[in-house]
Amino acid sequence: MLYQLFTWLKQTFNVPGAGMFQFLTFRIAMAILLSLLIATVYGKRVILFLQRKQIGESVRDLGLEGQTQKKGTPTMGGIIILLSILVPTLLFANLDKVYIRLMVLCTVWLGVIGFLDDHFKIRARKAAQAKGETYKKKDSDGLAGVSKIIGQIGLGIIISTTLYFSNAVTVEREVIGNVFVKDSVLHRGEHFAKDSNIVVKKIDGVERKFVRVKTPITTIPFVKNHEFNYSRLLTWIGEGAEKYTWIIYTIIITLIITAVSNGANLTDGLDGLAAGTSAIIGAGIGLFVYLSGNYKFADYLNIMYIPNLGELSIFVGAFVGACIGFLWYNAYPAQVFMGDTGSLALGGIIASLAVIVRKEWLIPIFCGVFLVENLSVIIQVSYFKYTKKKYGEGRRVFLMSPLHHHYQKKGFHENKIVLRFWIVTVLLMIASIVTLKIR
Repeated sequence: MLYQLFTWLKQTFNVPGAGMFQFLTFRIAMAILLSLLIATVYGKRVILFLQRKQIGESVRDLGLEGQTQKKGTPTMGGIIILLSILVPTLLFANLDKVYIRLMVLCTVWLGVIGFLDDHFKIRARKAAQAKGETYKKKDSDGLAGVSKIIGQIGLGIIISTTLYFSNAVTVEREVIGNVFVKDSVLHRGEHFAKDSNIVVKKIDGVERKFVRVKTPITTIPFVKNHEFNYSRLLTWIGEGAEKYTWIIYTIIITLIITAVSNGANLTDGLDGLAAGTSAIIGAGIGLFVYLSGNYKFADYLNIMYIPNLGELSIFVGAFVGACIGFLWYNAYPAQVFMGDTGSLALGGIIASLAVIVRKEWLIPIFCGVFLVENLSVIIQVSYFKYTKKKYGEGRRVFLMSPLHHHYQKKGFHENKIVLRFWIVTVLLMIASIVTLKIR
């Protein structure tokens, strides 16, 4: 909003200082500062409001150290994160860009799903208290699991089909030589973007030609050209099968968004764990966004240049600022929990950003903590059911799942577990960045 306003003031009245909003780095810095300000200053007011409404966490008796101390801590603090992301983005980003619109939709969509889940849990607790009963937290008290999955799948379909079909979502291909030959530029499943023309850019003093194309490619690590075309998955069908690429692309992207969203939800079990991990991942993705959105850096690193991507750096800046600001109150001992309102949104945002910047196949690396948390639950449940069927009693691989509870059971203080998970995430993010040059 402010971007459009100051652009109009600059063009119409030539107001001094209005041109600052044309600089991307200025708007990124402002988005980070404002998100931090909202989370730290106004976050306290949200916490007080949640306390007045008796929106506190109900804790299951899992036999974990310090567990009872968390009882009654305000939950639904994800509202702080959502506001800290959305307000700076709406103020400083160019809302005409498709990537910004998609991320605003993703944030609101998953925030609403998480909010409903938290609301139903709180309603069940208050109903039990009104009857004079002792409330015991159950998964069935919240939004039905099937409903959450349907909501996540719906978002995945919207994001994937928009990215696949929108003419505003393109990459640039270099035109080699003086003669423009279609086959020398396009690969399988690709076509020129609507109204696409050859653009001449001077890079290191040399004029080079580029053209924008619609393509189902993504980045894949540890291979020579760093690119993978989703159309290759359909080559076994025969000639012309690439026209169905959008189906396989939609399925894969939807699965990724759903899996990462739920992975972040499972990770939100210790004070500061999900918020801190998400902030680190967000900072790394922000670097990917900035590099891929700048054709000079993209050319130097030999990675795909994605036009109009730079604007997304503002959203990422607000996202990182919101996570760090939330840690002001969520770090041990937590004064507020994000609840599903925050955790579902964090995972979905990270997945959607990775897909937009075409780094979704790096998710198993930089979201390694989310992946391991997910796998620990799957392994624990599967092995318990298998051994119960085979031996008549269920056996466990971990002392408790998700994995962070396993370490709690082993006697590690939750603060140490959180810090070590953060360190692991930093190392994994660095490894992901290094893959840009490893071929």
